[in-house]
Amino acid sequence: MKMKIPFKTGSFLFAWRYFKAKKSTNAINIIAWVSITAIIVGTTALILVLSVFNGFEGLVKSLYSSFYTDIRISPASGKIMTITQEQIEKLKGLQGIKNFSLSVEEKALLQNGDAQSVVYLKGVDANYRYITGVSDNIYTGDYDIGTAEVPKLVLGAGVEGALQMYADQYATPLRIILPRKSNTEQLNMLEDISSDTISAAGSFRIQQDFDNKYGITNIDFVKRTVRLQPNDYSFVEIRLKDPSEADAVQKQIEKLFGAKYLVQNKYQQNRSLYSIMTTERWAIYGVLCLILIVAAFNMIGALTMLVLEKQKDISVLHALGGNKNFIQRIFLNEGILLAIIGCGVGMILAVLIAFLQIQFHLIPLSGGSFIIDYFPVKLRLTDFLLVGATVFVIAFIASWLPSRKAAAQVQSLRSE
Repeated sequence: MKMKIPFKTGSFLFAWRYFKAKKSTNAINIIAWVSITAIIVGTTALILVLSVFNGFEGLVKSLYSSFYTDIRISPASGKIMTITQEQIEKLKGLQGIKNFSLSVEEKALLQNGDAQSVVYLKGVDANYRYITGVSDNIYTGDYDIGTAEVPKLVLGAGVEGALQMYADQYATPLRIILPRKSNTEQLNMLEDISSDTISAAGSFRIQQDFDNKYGITNIDFVKRTVRLQPNDYSFVEIRLKDPSEADAVQKQIEKLFGAKYLVQNKYQQNRSLYSIMTTERWAIYGVLCLILIVAAFNMIGALTMLVLEKQKDISVLHALGGNKNFIQRIFLNEGILLAIIGCGVGMILAVLIAFLQIQFHLIPLSGGSFIIDYFPVKLRLTDFLLVGATVFVIAFIASWLPSRKAAAQVQSLRSE
């Protein structure tokens, strides 16, 4: 009478005994531990690199959030849109909006003696400092945009450097040249170009894309200089009470303003940035998975040799009632067991290294031009789940071929 062997638990117990037991061929032990070591290294590297990427991603997003608002309204075509007082009042009445700012943006040429720089001159109202983080990131001087009659300029730190000046120590006004709005296609240098002077009040330092590009001043000064109508604007920039409700508020604003206006959330304003970060993340994940694929080849070798060594055991188990599926499950579990050990140790090691980096900043960033001087790390549960699933899938595929070979031996014994 054949012995009944539990299919689910028995196969794993056999796999565990095979893992612990000494093999007649020492190479099997060596290859098995090489496989585990490769999985440990691959798992640790994947989680750490993804965590560092998370840290940089969070840092970049926070920097961009200092300049871009939760929602922005802009013209669907062209550079200027008309916002009526009625629309402004309706906007104020929306529940989720905390505050908003009206702004006008135009390219300008700034001159400081022989030094000059082309900037995006952003004319803003008094609310602007409350909806963005520009006023919280002042590098030199003060955040002061002045008035329409006596405008002042807050420069990006890169523009300040290009003009060879320090905004908080420079008393001489800068020359600013702006194009005026014209109804004719032919350029009239006397009528269509405005030249004025403006004093610098301070500079901000947020991120290179903004620091090298923008200058912020009084909106009424820009509108008067460019010859815009009272209701003409480039943007309405909105800060929400709860940023998680951005989609719902965005739909309300789209319904309120209509198709002539482009309403964008923070993601849509920086679509290219977010797309690049997502692409880079998956590219890094794909490259580091090669380490796990190398481990899979070692695992295939180790399990194949184990199948050859355990041919007598397979015959005995078959005689006791073990069917083909049971034998295959033993060697599948053997490969999964190697993966569980390697993945578990790798995850623990990754958490330990990440904790040390967060607490003690062990690995510094080279160079002194960064906002932080160490690699930022941010652990995410989704990364652990992704890496764990990846290791499991690779281990299952790597174990499948040797386990099929073991099952084939059972089939050959039956035919005999």
